[in-house]
Amino acid sequence: MDELERIRKEKLKKMLSERKNPIIEVSDEDFQEKVIEKSKKIPIVVDFWAVWCMPCLILGPILEKLVNEYNGKFILAKMNVDKGRATSQRYGIMSIPSVKIFKNGKVVDEFIGAIPESMVRKWLDKNISD
Repeated sequence: MDELERIRKEKLKKMLSERKNPIIEVSDEDFQEKVIEKSKKIPIVVDFWAVWCMPCLILGPILEKLVNEYNGKFILAKMNVDKGRATSQRYGIMSIPSVKIFKNGKVVDEFIGAIPESMVRKWLDKNISD
């Protein structure tokens, strides 16, 4: 197998694994790579949350359900604010849950609080294009 074929197979494998796992954990250390850079190819919805936050525990399963329903149209990145203090501070997270969508390396929309699934769906539809 030549070098070009090997690279092609690696890229295909990586793309397929991303489709199978549309939910990722992110940290201060890998936020640039996993959110900013990746958002240049596919929208990334970042859920800023914490284990102790009851509204976060209500919203999280809604986002996880929808990322699977939307079948590869976006990736859901989970950022625990207790472990990602620098990133949370950089993006002005004052209340959680706080959800931001990144496209082309920038925040294009956001909402705060545990909103109903129907409202999350409308928000996604407005921000995720085919």
